[in-house]
Amino acid sequence: MKNKEIFEIVIIGRGGQGAKTASQFIAEAALGEGKKIQAFPEYGPERAGAPMKAYARISDKIITTYAPVVNPDIVIVIDPTLINPKVVENLTEEGVLLVNSPKSADDIKKQVGFNGKVYTVDATKISIDTVGKNLPNTPILGAFVKLTKVIPLEAVKNSVKGKFLKKLGEEKTKSTIKGVEMAFEAV
Repeated sequence: MKNKEIFEIVIIGRGGQGAKTASQFIAEAALGEGKKIQAFPEYGPERAGAPMKAYARISDKIITTYAPVVNPDIVIVIDPTLINPKVVENLTEEGVLLVNSPKSADDIKKQVGFNGKVYTVDATKISIDTVGKNLPNTPILGAFVKLTKVIPLEAVKNSVKGKFLKKLGEEKTKSTIKGVEMAFEAV
């Protein structure tokens, strides 16, 4: 982690796209590394397809705030249709914007008017190629790990295994993890 007590994450997506699950994977992976964590969603209208945010915090110390993340270290956008200048409102130029998009980082920078660090990864294509479905929330975690280095890739893979092995079986779990690894390599 940076020289900051709490590393804060905002994940933007639509209801049903897995932003909440992605925040939980991040938190569980960090917890497995002995960190203190929080992960929670913020819903507007509670329906599938409605824009929503999920948050995660990682720290070496006990986290005493329970408010939504206001000044994130990274903003992850799972649904590229939600890209607009508001997604970077409170993101400083030291922060990172990570977007699931086939567009270039320069295209996204122009679209949102942000001069900080912007990265893109086509997590949608990766998920379709690996698991046969549009589930970009898990692959994008690989890019998150590589860009932030707040948790190791192995910790995220273990978190995915813990959630999916019994539920989906070994083959689908391996495919999901392959997507995480591909996004890690893609940024």
